[in-house]
Amino acid sequence: MGVRVGPPKKRDEGWFTGLYAAEYANIVRYGLRRLADSDASAELAQEVFVVAWRRRDEVPDRSLPWLYGVARRLLANHWRSRRGAPDVLPVAGADLARVAGSSGADTTVGIADVRAALAVLSELDQEILRLIGWEELTVSEAAQVLGCSRATAAVRLHRARGRLAEAMSDQPTPSPHRPVLVTTREEL
Repeated sequence: MGVRVGPPKKRDEGWFTGLYAAEYANIVRYGLRRLADSDASAELAQEVFVVAWRRRDEVPDRSLPWLYGVARRLLANHWRSRRGAPDVLPVAGADLARVAGSSGADTTVGIADVRAALAVLSELDQEILRLIGWEELTVSEAAQVLGCSRATAAVRLHRARGRLAEAMSDQPTPSPHRPVLVTTREEL
């Protein structure tokens, strides 16, 4: 993930324009998956790139995990200032998703069920699952976003997946009489 946008010595307006063009849409999508407002996610992306410009000498060549880390901290500051939980993104146009069952066969569950299971997890569990599942980062990249070692991120991911599976098993299964709609991540 991420695009190499130039050597560390040449962090001028051209470098920044390339970084912005390469990663803006990824940061907006990151915000959309965490906020219920497209304007707020665009504003978040703008704030992330303001930080990137100010701290351009610190931006690594593989910039996307670093930018996600900035976005995560900005969101955490915002949520702390509101003293409330983040808004949940309503998933329009899809109410079912496919997840792997314990037998390895696919099981169809509702997006609302997945969101309900995620909601009972800690914010850190939710974030590691989002980074790996939604943002498609590697464990090493997720560790960079979270500010921890790769080993710590791998353990957090393993435990979060276990807690999510447990939360999902506590939910009722879909009725066999309901129509089944399967969506892919790209459709969300």
